[in-house]
Amino acid sequence: MTKTRVLIAEDSIAMQAALSSLLGEDARIEIVGVASDGAQAIELACALRPDVITMDILMPELDGVAAIERIMASAPSRILVVSSIVDDRQIDLTFQAMRAGALEAIGKPSSARPEALRMWGARVREAILLMAEVPVITRRLRRATTHSGHRIDAWGIVASTGGPAALSVMLAALPHELPVPIFIAQHMAEGFTDGLVRWLASQTKLRVLTAAAGLMPRPGHVYFAPDRRDLEIDAEGIMCLPEPRPRGHTPSGDRLLESLAKTYGSRGGGIVLTGMGDDGAAGLLALRHAGGVTLAQSRESCVVFGMPQAAIERGAATDVLPLQGLVDAIRSTASMIKSESGGRA
Repeated sequence: MTKTRVLIAEDSIAMQAALSSLLGEDARIEIVGVASDGAQAIELACALRPDVITMDILMPELDGVAAIERIMASAPSRILVVSSIVDDRQIDLTFQAMRAGALEAIGKPSSARPEALRMWGARVREAILLMAEVPVITRRLRRATTHSGHRIDAWGIVASTGGPAALSVMLAALPHELPVPIFIAQHMAEGFTDGLVRWLASQTKLRVLTAAAGLMPRPGHVYFAPDRRDLEIDAEGIMCLPEPRPRGHTPSGDRLLESLAKTYGSRGGGIVLTGMGDDGAAGLLALRHAGGVTLAQSRESCVVFGMPQAAIERGAATDVLPLQGLVDAIRSTASMIKSESGGRA
């Protein structure tokens, strides 16, 4: 049996011991090293070439974000951030770490009770084993197609692993006067959504916020589904936050895109970004059947091609584009609104 080789980067001796013990409960995982600061994490990453690195954010000598940047430049690896979610600064740094190359983030345990630690350890082990299957890739871009003849009044975006970094690139490239709202279903570990919203708000001129039930969406605003809720748009164009379905991801990309298909029809746009699994494929197909613009992120620009690939294989995507191509598509479809209104958003 081939084991997943893991390097732990954590300055707390107690957390080092907890991670070592909990990861050691799975015979498929082998701990190959433990680093107590960022500089040592870089050194061990280069020497050991682990399959996965668990990375704390606040460490002496060199913090986790700087360590990730250097590791991804010299010894690329799959990196799981293990960070506190009670400190806003650490949450903000977590999303900087994702932009630097980390794949996922898990909050540190909020309780030291044995049962709580066991449940937390199981989530960490599952994340590590899933990440071990993700290829570390070099990204190349392809030319974008344009959709300048198609007006879109609202966009829905679905993302999972690699999504925060992709979203930061896309939202930063969009103009503040964008005449349409954007709705996003991003799969995140519980407790990180508010931090993601706050971080992305600092990366873009658009207004980024957590969706609230009963509100009418506004142009130039980006709305995220909150923790433990789905996001839908009803027939009147009002945001709804229904309870999640018994099975599937929360927030559900399928539910978001299906609601756009019903409400906006051919003037709805959908994008499936990087991520594991197939969430968003069924919703994107519903939107395509309604005549909307449906896009998937290209393999070369994805951290994980699973979700876009599922959408493509179902015939849901009208185009497959890199991040800049997706930005261009949003810009070109939104420009139809301006031209129809004489240049006014």
